[in-house]
Amino acid sequence: MALYVDSFVTPMPKKNLATYRKVAKKAAKIFLEYGVLEYVECEADDVPDGKVTSFPMAVKLKKDELVCFAYMVYRNRRHRDAVMKKVMADPRLQGPEMMPFDGKRLIFGGFKPFVNVKQKKK
Repeated sequence: MALYVDSFVTPMPKKNLATYRKVAKKAAKIFLEYGVLEYVECEADDVPDGKVTSFPMAVKLKKDELVCFAYMVYRNRRHRDAVMKKVMADPRLQGPEMMPFDGKRLIFGGFKPFVNVKQKKK
């Protein structure tokens, strides 16, 4: 089965993290409703500063922020495009409260996996 992955990295003000967790849970339900195969949201736990590049450098992380990373898995690019069209039009995901971070520093993109290996169940 071919897959397609959307992902994003964003700086999150620490004071907005609880709000963002609520937004992410709401968004996950809506993405699943429209057919996404997997929806994952993460907050930085072990994300060191780099000398040349790093997650903190990429989003121009400020002292009162942490890095959040998310990814969504689709059957293929066409499936992603169809799901995203519905998601973007959904009024439940509209409004400034749905983006409690600086969207100008959000990094996002779609990716075609070329390796997808899972642990075999025992």
